[in-house]
Amino acid sequence: MLKNTLKVALKVLLRRKFFTAVSLFGIGFTLFVLLVATAMLDHSFRPQPPEVHGDRLLIVSGMSMVGPRASSSSNAGYGFLDRWVRPMPGPETVSVTSRPAKSVGYHEGRRIESHVRLADGEYWRVLDFTFVEGGPYGPDDEAAANRVAVINEATRDRYFGGAPAVGRAIEVDGRSYRVAGVVRNVPIVRPAAFADIWIPISTVQTEAFRDEILGNFMGLILAPDADAVPAIQAEFQRILGEVELPDPERFETLYGGADTYFEAVSRDVFSERGETSNAGLLLAVIVGAMVAFMLLPAINLINLNLSRILERASEIGVRKAFGASSRSLVLQLVIENLVLTAIGGAIGLVLAAAALAVVNRVGWIPYADFTMSPRVFLYGMALVLVFGLLSGVWPAWRMSRLHPAAVLGGRAV
Repeated sequence: MLKNTLKVALKVLLRRKFFTAVSLFGIGFTLFVLLVATAMLDHSFRPQPPEVHGDRLLIVSGMSMVGPRASSSSNAGYGFLDRWVRPMPGPETVSVTSRPAKSVGYHEGRRIESHVRLADGEYWRVLDFTFVEGGPYGPDDEAAANRVAVINEATRDRYFGGAPAVGRAIEVDGRSYRVAGVVRNVPIVRPAAFADIWIPISTVQTEAFRDEILGNFMGLILAPDADAVPAIQAEFQRILGEVELPDPERFETLYGGADTYFEAVSRDVFSERGETSNAGLLLAVIVGAMVAFMLLPAINLINLNLSRILERASEIGVRKAFGASSRSLVLQLVIENLVLTAIGGAIGLVLAAAALAVVNRVGWIPYADFTMSPRVFLYGMALVLVFGLLSGVWPAWRMSRLHPAAVLGGRAV
């Protein structure tokens, strides 16, 4: 029976080719945009190398000092992270790293721009980088202020044309560093891991940042397991109340959080001063935006479906006169719409995969590697199903409720 239903559905779609083409365009374009957005969000938030410990990796990033007449917001400062976060009880490992900053180096007369990140020796224990040459520097290099560096493959190509780099020298802010290791490129959407060059914090020439509460650093806290995360987050909030703030006449309270990446984004978006995170609200906004984006094309498709079904009013009337149930008619019409939506979804899937490949190739997002993963494919299939049901159920139900006499008498509308 299902085979016959599918055959009828395909023949109905070929009956009015213009309506079918318009419907396929609307469905394909809508799902194309949604799939591209879903692939980018999935690539940004799901755990993947080197940020593989997504369920137990916490980030201390944006923070605020607030008083009755003044407030100051920035990233976490090295002084706060080093003095208050490193000694916290509970974490397996705590690392301090800076936000990447642009740096200019020269090699054989060529000017080379790179994103440089300061990172301590524990950084390489918290994150799981893939080394294609050499290895990381460690706490001993940090303690001795050794001028060693880890670079990515793109930097190796820019400096050395892809030749082996370990043991060779590169220039960072006018100073020479020896390459200790080469890692795979990490896309810019990975906030804790992205950089071109990583160097020990102790090798920078200034010491001014070492006492800062707010600055340009982030803390990476690796919990022993996912169950330990709530206790660590509670301990972090307790510590905030003990921090000695500069200029206590202006600032009374320090806000921030030890968050998962998704929680950190929600804190930045929904909390002006960083008081709280609300991952549930951020997820609801993302899902709501996707549903809202689907509504307009779904409404247009409903109208097209009504026009298409009204042309078949006599057919529906005859089937009802010969005993066809409303349930069987609704099922037939919904399946026809799902077939249409599935074809449009396949078109959108192919377009999305092609668009992601173009984004990866042209380099709009540094080192992006957006793919149509199995997870994204399943999301796409779910979107197809939702879209098909949104646009097909109501027209099918309306037509199934028509009385045979009214339909055959030409009063379907």
